[in-house]
Amino acid sequence: MNSRILIKIGGRAFDGAEGFRELAQGIKGAPGTEVVIVHGGGAEISQALKAAGRETVFVDGMRVTQAEDVRIVESVLSGVINERIAGWLSKNGVACRRMSGKTRGLLRVEPMLTRGGQSMGYVGKIVAVTPQAVLEALAQHEVPVISPISGDAAGQSYNVNADSAAAALAAGACCTDLVFVTDVPGVMVGRQIRPALTVTEAKMLIADGTITGGMVAKMESVFEALDGRVPRVHVIQWQGPETLRRVVTREKIPGTSIYNSRPINLLESGECTK
Repeated sequence: MNSRILIKIGGRAFDGAEGFRELAQGIKGAPGTEVVIVHGGGAEISQALKAAGRETVFVDGMRVTQAEDVRIVESVLSGVINERIAGWLSKNGVACRRMSGKTRGLLRVEPMLTRGGQSMGYVGKIVAVTPQAVLEALAQHEVPVISPISGDAAGQSYNVNADSAAAALAAGACCTDLVFVTDVPGVMVGRQIRPALTVTEAKMLIADGTITGGMVAKMESVFEALDGRVPRVHVIQWQGPETLRRVVTREKIPGTSIYNSRPINLLESGECTK
């Protein structure tokens, strides 16, 4: 096995069944590649909280999640959305295994604080990854479909940013590639997509204001994954079933690939035995 790819799905391409039909085609068209899926669901969470009369508050770009909120957030992410995604993929011939960060302690968290040290409520910061549930699913040729809802040592549910969950899990499960699918075609420098960046180059582009807005937060998760020795991280826009094959073959990857200074493959090198 040469490739283990974690896809954090997002963007309008996956708003409906058609995007997942294409994703299923891509997975079936990449034999020998193990695929893990992490999803979020911010828009549907906001709708559910609004319907319940709950006010949505963001601090440092993160949703403050109170005790009353976390039950709603978990039901949307780990219930409605997770079931729907797994159902669409299964309908198109991809065997899936539904799970969340709470499944057998997959992602253990502690309460996250704001930069000023204030409580975010039930928002979690990942402190440990136990990937056995994911690895067992992959060994059975199943695609794990994972909600980012995670638990603390006592099993209390916490809301976790899906990008952060994807970065931590990609590192913990020794993935060869982490793919962030977004609505933007990659990292733009001027009007051009930058096809490849090192961490140093990406940090310089943030410092000089070239990379701004939501892409800065995305890059924080990119750096987390690379710090965890994920060899390659890609920020791309979904372009149909061939997208996954291009990532696997590294042929004309549609978007921006970010590396440390020396790309590595821990699975091929024997440094990762998982």
